[in-house]
Parts: sequence; structure tokens; C-alpha cells
Amino acid sequence: MSEMEFFSTGSGKIVLTIKAEDAKLGYHPGQCDADISALRRVPYITRQLSDLPRDVLASELKEYGAWNAEELADHDANLSRILWLACGDIVDSLEDAA
Repeated sequence: MSEMEFFSTGSGKIVLTIKAEDAKLGYHPGQCDADISALRRVPYITRQLSDLPRDVLASELKEYGAWNAEELADHDANLSRILWLACGDIVDSLEDAA
């Protein structure tokens, strides 16, 4: 069983716990969209994402400066974005620790 890893936005308003093996599935060279979509259907991830308030999520993603207001209005896309960012942060941390 894979060890659980933690992700937190800079403000700490969003915290996700993701298995290392799942994070590696969601963040890798090339397109990650299909893998992120699959991860969003994993029950423990689905539960965490469903708890994220729409306004808090959009506000936290706005801090990254990568999406405009129109893009940030799409909550479903924002859920995928935060999951991808979390996977990337976890994978990078695992590689730094190795």
C-alpha cells in the first residue's frame, strides 16, 4: 500500500491527502488530463474534492496566476486543476527527498 502524502496551498485553506502512487499517476511528462480525470473518480479523492468550497478553490487557484477570471469560474475544471497541482507538488517533493 502506498504511503499517504499531503498537499497544502500556500494559505493552508486547501489541504489534500493523496497516495504517492496516485500522485505519480496524476503528474508526469506529457498530457495528464485523462489520468487526472480517472483520479477524480477514486473514492477517497472524490470525497476530498467534494468538500472544497467553490469560492475558496477559485481564490486559491487565482494566486497561481495561470488562469483568468472566466477560466476560474469553471468549478469542475478547478477541481481538476487543484488535483493536478497537488499531484505535481507531491511528486516533486518525493523526487527531492530521494
